[in-house]
Amino acid sequence: MKRCYRLTIAGILFVTAATALSAQSKDKGKKNNPDEIGNRDVGTGINFYSLEREIALGKQLAQEIEREAKLVDTPVPAEYVNRLAQSLARSSDIKVPVTAKLIDSSEVNAFALPGGFLFVNAGLILKADTEAELAAAMAHEIAHVAARHGTRQASRGQVVNLASLPLIFVGGWAGYAARQGAGLAVPLTFLKFSRGFEREADLLGLQYIYKAGYDPTAFVDFFERLETMEKRKPGTVSALLRSHPNMATRLQYTQKNVQELLAAQPQYVVNTSEFLDVKQGLTLTAKARRATPDHSGPTLRRQPGTTRAEPEGREGKADTDERPTLRRRPSDLDQ
Repeated sequence: MKRCYRLTIAGILFVTAATALSAQSKDKGKKNNPDEIGNRDVGTGINFYSLEREIALGKQLAQEIEREAKLVDTPVPAEYVNRLAQSLARSSDIKVPVTAKLIDSSEVNAFALPGGFLFVNAGLILKADTEAELAAAMAHEIAHVAARHGTRQASRGQVVNLASLPLIFVGGWAGYAARQGAGLAVPLTFLKFSRGFEREADLLGLQYIYKAGYDPTAFVDFFERLETMEKRKPGTVSALLRSHPNMATRLQYTQKNVQELLAAQPQYVVNTSEFLDVKQGLTLTAKARRATPDHSGPTLRRQPGTTRAEPEGREGKADTDERPTLRRRPSDLDQ
């Protein structure tokens, strides 16, 4: 007698969740051990995206960003940011190639897309005091990629909305993007993470800069400074960073991890001359831009060959005085 089995969506989700929980339990201890970096899988969890599909998705989203944003194409700062990202990636759990690009924006922000595509605003470099602080912010974003937070979070949303599952498997990314709303280049699903994912990115990012040789306390220093800047001048920090979970709680958690998980080293990298040169160059560019007059407004010009009638006593005045002059029209009483 033959038995027929039907694999339902609920069955798929149950098997996927059980497998994910089993893998997470194996790596739970390793996740707190920086010596296990590279030998652990920090991206376990329910995920309907293969690694190959995740890279393709990230590439598509990155192309949208590059079409919309103004990138810094000056070789020195652009190459520096990408090189720093490569160095941090070598000290991480990431399983995909990393590409970092510099956006010409004064807003303090950095974000990573699924598949290893990292974007850093020039404003982040300008507000960082040291390379260790810049590395901390970038390592946090690399941690999001290593843990596959973007596609894992998207998969969570798809589990909740079971009605959309057929579109996911049949329509692929196009079907998913259509439900995000027109005009949104990058759905917030891939950029705005849950409290748990942000906490995990803090833990992993801290270990990555430590593994790369940077002072881990820079992680705390920089995010404290961001909090202070935002209080003094709201809007300095990007909306994405402002939406992160309670900063005081995160800093307390990070300080605890520094003390309990990271063995003290005799020396750390704090700063480099290359960082200082890049920051100085970006600072000079920003100052020159502010000093350049904005000629975007309307400009009034007289037709060549015409002259402006001058009132009596003003023939010798400079032509720069363009204030309107009222003149009384002669009347019959003046005759």
